[in-house]
Amino acid sequence: MKIEGMNHFTVISSDLEKTKAFYLEILGLREGYRPPMESTGAWLYAADQKHSLLHIMAERPMPESAPGVIDHMAFTATGLQTTINILKQHGIVYKLNRMKELGVWQLFFYDPDGAKVELDFSADEPEPQQ
Repeated sequence: MKIEGMNHFTVISSDLEKTKAFYLEILGLREGYRPPMESTGAWLYAADQKHSLLHIMAERPMPESAPGVIDHMAFTATGLQTTINILKQHGIVYKLNRMKELGVWQLFFYDPDGAKVELDFSADEPEPQQ
């Protein structure tokens, strides 16, 4: 066996519509096909990808510790300044790190239920106005 890549992340939501709106509006993901299931949820996709990237599950009890054993999920992104502007418009607190040796800007923030999200931008992106 060999791992060929990451398939998807799953987050548990206390409010499906609020969580969906967060990932659609803030991260720019799009809702797509989700096969019929007994549980309520949504599958979200990035750009024109054919496989879902993020699954949202509702109607499950929230864990005592929101991040559980997974610390965070990370996505490759573009448009650092635009993303910061969107986070500010929505009142989302964020932390920005520049990892010059890795060639990335790392932007960290939390979804409505406390899941930590990291967006990685090329170090070539201009330094944002915070």
